[in-house]
Order: sequence, then structure tokens, then C-alpha cells
Amino acid sequence: MAREQRIEVTVNGRRYEKTVPVRLSLADFIRDHLDLTGTHLGCEHGVCGACTVMLDGRTARSCLTLAVQADGAEIVTIEGLRSEDGKRHIVQDAFFENFALQCGYCTPGMLMTTIELLQDTPNPSEAEIREALSGNLCRCSGYQAIIKAVQVAAEKMQK
Repeated sequence: MAREQRIEVTVNGRRYEKTVPVRLSLADFIRDHLDLTGTHLGCEHGVCGACTVMLDGRTARSCLTLAVQADGAEIVTIEGLRSEDGKRHIVQDAFFENFALQCGYCTPGMLMTTIELLQDTPNPSEAEIREALSGNLCRCSGYQAIIKAVQVAAEKMQK
């Protein structure tokens, strides 16, 4: 049985070809093999949401996904949210402007989850926001600023 496999992935618009251990998590691949450390590892059980990335346009827990499962995929990490000219994504601005950032550990996962929510539901209710973010744990906030930031991002994205 093969212990390593060659994969090809596009991460934040850049194509990579790497040989990786077949049991390597996508989170460890992103952090240790690509040096993109914005994807955080919290629980490593898929519960906290800190490791959330976009995998072919949908959120995925990178701690539960094997790197070999991402072969041929397009991945966007927190580092890939800025535009080529360095401008922050609307959701990043909304989190910054509404003080929805505290220690920042949960923020990458919160941002990715918010982006997917707003793609699917451009004008979410507070209940829909709470449901969407329920898989992302934050130990520093009471979530109110995060919910407000999502609401502001939704308004800005509709304009």
C-alpha cells in the first residue's frame, strides 16, 4: 500500500504539485507544506471550526480532510481573501470595522463560514447567521459583534 501520493492543488490561485503522506491532513498540508499558517488548528476533531477553508467553493474542515482528498481541488485559505492589489475582502472589513476580532484564533474559520453563508443567503436573518456560525466556536466574544459584522457584510455585498 502506498504511503505517499502525489497531489495537485490550487491554493489561493497558485498551483502546487507535492508528494504527501496519505494520512496527512489538509490543515497540516496547508500549514506545514505551503507555509500558510492563517488556517488554525484548534480541536482537530472538526468541532471548533478554526481550520475551515474553502474547498471547491464550499467550506470544509481541513483538520478532517486528508490532503490526498483535495487532489485536483481549488482551495482558498484566509490568506487568499485579499485581492491581488492587497485590498481586504468585504467580510474582513466588516469584521474589522465592527470589532468582531478579539484574539483572532477563530477568525479565519468565521470569515470562511460567513462568505459561504452570504453566497448562499445574501440577506440572512439573525437566526440564519447564528445557525451558520454555530459550528465555529469563539472563546473570547459573546458573538454579538460577529453577528453584527455578518449583517454589515451582507448589506455591503448587496450594494
